[in-house]
Amino acid sequence: MSQFAKMVDAPAGSKFILQGNLAFALGVMHAGYHSADGYPGTPSTEIIDKALAKVQDRISVGWSVNEAVAVAVGFGRAIAGDDTLITMKTPGALQAGDTITTSAFYNAPSGAIVLLVASDYVPSSTQHVIDLKYLFASSRIPVLEPRNHQDMYEMPRIAADISRKFNTPVVILANGVLCHSEALVKTGESRKVERREVPQDLKSWMGMPYLARMNYNKATTERIPQLVEWLESSDLVCETEGTENWSIIAGGESNIIVREALNTLGVSPSILSLAALYPIPEERIKAFASRSKGRILVFEDGDKFLEEKIRLLGIDVVTKGKYSTITEWTPEAVIDHITRHVESVKFSRPESRKLDIQPIMRPPSICPGCPYRAFGLTVDKLRKKGKIFSSFGDIGCSTLLYFLNAIDTCLCMGASDSMRQGFVLSRPEYAAKTISLIGDSCECHSGLDATRNAVFRNTPGVKIVLDNRVTAMTGGQPAPSSPSNLAGVPNRFDLKKALEAEQARVVAVDSYDVAAVEKALVEALELAETGVFSTLVLEGACINEVAGKEKVRGVEVNGALCKSCGICNMCPGIELDEEKNPHFTNLCTNCAEGEQVCMQLCPFDAIESMSEPGIMQAADTRPALQEIKAYGRVEMDSGNLPESLRLAIRGIGGQGNLFFGKILADMMLDTPYAEKHIVKGDTHGMAQLGGPVISTFSCGNVHSPVLAPGSADVLVVMEMSEVLRPGFLELLKPDGTILFNRFRALPPKTRPEDYPQLEDIEKALEGYKVITIDANRVAYDLNDRTGKTANVVVLGLLSTIEPFNRIPKEVWLKSLMKHSPNDFVKSANHTAFMGGVNHDQ
Repeated sequence: MSQFAKMVDAPAGSKFILQGNLAFALGVMHAGYHSADGYPGTPSTEIIDKALAKVQDRISVGWSVNEAVAVAVGFGRAIAGDDTLITMKTPGALQAGDTITTSAFYNAPSGAIVLLVASDYVPSSTQHVIDLKYLFASSRIPVLEPRNHQDMYEMPRIAADISRKFNTPVVILANGVLCHSEALVKTGESRKVERREVPQDLKSWMGMPYLARMNYNKATTERIPQLVEWLESSDLVCETEGTENWSIIAGGESNIIVREALNTLGVSPSILSLAALYPIPEERIKAFASRSKGRILVFEDGDKFLEEKIRLLGIDVVTKGKYSTITEWTPEAVIDHITRHVESVKFSRPESRKLDIQPIMRPPSICPGCPYRAFGLTVDKLRKKGKIFSSFGDIGCSTLLYFLNAIDTCLCMGASDSMRQGFVLSRPEYAAKTISLIGDSCECHSGLDATRNAVFRNTPGVKIVLDNRVTAMTGGQPAPSSPSNLAGVPNRFDLKKALEAEQARVVAVDSYDVAAVEKALVEALELAETGVFSTLVLEGACINEVAGKEKVRGVEVNGALCKSCGICNMCPGIELDEEKNPHFTNLCTNCAEGEQVCMQLCPFDAIESMSEPGIMQAADTRPALQEIKAYGRVEMDSGNLPESLRLAIRGIGGQGNLFFGKILADMMLDTPYAEKHIVKGDTHGMAQLGGPVISTFSCGNVHSPVLAPGSADVLVVMEMSEVLRPGFLELLKPDGTILFNRFRALPPKTRPEDYPQLEDIEKALEGYKVITIDANRVAYDLNDRTGKTANVVVLGLLSTIEPFNRIPKEVWLKSLMKHSPNDFVKSANHTAFMGGVNHDQ
């Protein structure tokens, strides 16, 4: 039984530390939904991928080829009587816009229709900061915005009830911060919902123009007024009485950000908290405003939707400003806003040092061993030779090829070849010098339309489909081009045959074969001169879908042959030392399914196959297994614990920051903090292996996964130059501690001399309390030749540092052993943890 299935079966009142998406999925199961559909899109993907897909014996669930299809599938299920969930992110809602807005005006009884749309107002993993509330409101679709992780759990039930009661689809617009952070959630009672009967006929779902007008009128004059009346007494609207002469109205996720800021400021205004943003509870807002003695500050995500609705009620409010670019509040921004508009509130900002050195640039990178790398390097080479003028890119992992100089543009999913066609139609002389590229899942999503258009419009040129067999950027979900679907049923769809059916010239190439990729691309460009449209399908599995044993490094550098030319410095799996000699890092994945790209490119044959692949990771280097005792619950006196604990961790992708935070959050369930609150935040989206990441953890009187300035007890630095990231040092309390790991990781194509010197970093940290450790060396000395337990070494050291040392070691080890999957990992992690505990400070 999966871990998620166990949560579904857990009794009411159970407490879990859950990612917002998992809390939502658990709420879906406990609310009795019958089906779920969607398209993968960060930050919404985990609802299906990591949760609902694990209980397919209890709910019918699947991925559709795109969001418009998923919405139509969902409506079909609802008409058949199912309570149905449809998931997507902001661009997906726009891709499905016609389907959503047309179906919005159906008003016949059906199963519940709930759309979870994950916003990303930073943005971290999408190109959109658009506020969709305007679109949904003009479509008369009620919009709910969860305020916290508990709302994420409870809202599926509320939304389903609204949908059935008012015969309307309901949108839950969930902020990406909630979707991807974790917090303490308490479960409620589970329920079973009977399917509605299938209607005698389906004519109520006809969308003829005259019917659409009638349905629009009914939704406007009946549905929305009834919802407004219902909201007046709903728990989606909450009021907290305060002691200040000013007050706050906060919508959605901005609630937890505001409360975190108020904690830091030490003030307590009255707060009207809204989880319903369309329609708004007008009478509750008017009553709240009438009781407010001073200024009313409004906080909301996105644009100014809530502000505008409140102003229409004749209420004067203080907002972000007419031309403000704030689309997502942070505690720091809230503090600045309050102190600027409320004279009585003061804040002593932590000292912001002007550093003379800058952190190393770490642009997002495709993974070590990615099958796209050979293509990216080939395009860069052909550009320098003048054979390629421009490359039109698409959404997904392929977007990261921008940093290899392999693409120039990115519009939206499926648009790469359409843009190329438009360019070539206007400038035919560029047909043989422009290319487009797209991933296989994106081609199946909407790219095939462009392929068909190229043939239909007789537009010559070259389109490259990078086929890694999955929807990779969002975590490896099945696509039509994958071997099987979500249910494990073999796929009958054949991408190459589909392309051939469009009458395109189709050539399949091994994506790891550098020479073959260049040959096929050059040939296709030459044919474009004669009016031919070619589609190259570069085939190679996503490196993250390949078995671990295939990723053990099997090559090494022959120092006698190496000329230190630097050509191999093109992957996070290789870095150069001060003498420009290449060395493999622990990120090397051996190019898994293909011949190692670095070996193919070396002009001196200095990269050779090992006589014994993986010899550096041989079993005889592993420490002997220890006998690990069982750790029970330890009683603690809450009086010995601080009111709250806060910590931020900076490092790079692949160092185990997520695991670090997972242990901290889980172990606090065995402490008195479980009766208060526990929150964890992590970087998601474009943070690939080797990219900069930040994680946060807090417990006690806390609210937000985004920390306020001057609130962190400890800052953990897993990679040296990451301590220099703007705003990081400002998070530390005046008496806080920096735990500094003396580890350096050079991004590809970075010269060692461009990396900040250790002495300069140490000088920048003068005046702070700094505890230094070389955790990778400690791990190595404990027989971990990979350095993969360095994060656990640092975790052990953290357990000795005030105020985290007030949590007994047994609590740390109990959680660590719980999350170590086998005896070897348990032994290695225990050894590493104790190595950190016993480190000489």
